[in-house]
Amino acid sequence: MQTNRKPLLAVATVCTAALLAFAFCKPHKQKQITTAPPPTTDQKIQVAILLDVSNSMDGLIDQAKAQLWTMVNTLGRVHCDNKANPKIEIALYEYGTPRNDVRKGYIRQINNFMTNLDSLSQNLFALTTNGGDEYCGQVIYSSINELKWDSNPNSYKVIFIAGNESFRQGNVSFTQACTAAKSKGVIVNTIYCGERQQGIREFWNLMGECGNGSFTNINQDYKIEDIATPYDDEIFKLNEQLNSTYISYGARGQALYEKQQKMDQANTMMSKKAGIKRAEAKSNNMIYNNADWDLVDRTAGKEEEIQKIDKKTLPDSLQNKSTAELKTIIVQKQKERAAIQTKMIALNRQRQQYINEQKKKGADATVSTMETEVERIIKEQVKRFKMNVN
Repeated sequence: MQTNRKPLLAVATVCTAALLAFAFCKPHKQKQITTAPPPTTDQKIQVAILLDVSNSMDGLIDQAKAQLWTMVNTLGRVHCDNKANPKIEIALYEYGTPRNDVRKGYIRQINNFMTNLDSLSQNLFALTTNGGDEYCGQVIYSSINELKWDSNPNSYKVIFIAGNESFRQGNVSFTQACTAAKSKGVIVNTIYCGERQQGIREFWNLMGECGNGSFTNINQDYKIEDIATPYDDEIFKLNEQLNSTYISYGARGQALYEKQQKMDQANTMMSKKAGIKRAEAKSNNMIYNNADWDLVDRTAGKEEEIQKIDKKTLPDSLQNKSTAELKTIIVQKQKERAAIQTKMIALNRQRQQYINEQKKKGADATVSTMETEVERIIKEQVKRFKMNVN
């Protein structure tokens, strides 16, 4: 028995050292484990976007459509202290139009918290303006009570409300709404569409009353400049190649696959920048994941999921494939997608560097838009929850 104690002691020592190295998450140790899953976290980022859709807000809606992808890409770079990426959920409300029920304050929830970015983008493109009364306090109060806000105090829960006119309209006061928001740990940020001093006169400057949120103003009619770069065409080509790696399944799979193409077209037709920012989001599996209709995302790291798929809902060319053949095809698509996404990430970095250099040559000051302000606010506020943006 004595002859075996030293080897056993050595093994125990090695195991203990390995466990300690893992526990302290040393970066050089993590890089060696290429197949290890990413760290997990219970933290979430929940964003509710409340948009005024009264007659004067066409420019705001256009900016919201375009800024979605900048916001999503910013959120996709957020990581917690343990390097895990928090789950991102986004809700959308409209207010200020007589199309909606007066008993509900002319407010409508467009979508609850969701992760499907194609559907969210489609919802934004469906918004139209129509004059009405803007009840800011009531739309905040409704979103606080209707949405399922995470109970984790370390989750970043935030509302962005954008519009104009007096913040004191309606039967629900902003103080009542702010009290409800603070009770659930939700930060309320106000974005006034117009001149800053006018926004203050109309009570949009809530300061610390709503969970230490931020007040800012934007020019909602400013058209964001499309700066052409040498990388744009190649990014669009790679985006088309990326789409070919998706395999639809399920009753709604084909419809959702087609929605992906439609939203590519809608964003690109609006502006080249919006199309490219959307493509950038699609290169990040952490934020653009379609496991609910794409077989490649569904089976990532979970090959057993192939067995659960009704083959009759697959594309015609795959319905008669054996499970083994399907597995081979999926693995190939995974490899293709990873390679394409890697190229897209590199090109987008080069593109942004090119744009930054071009902007330095110009003398124009940066104009505050919904895009610039939401990105700035997120980067500042996530730090309160032990999160950082890469």
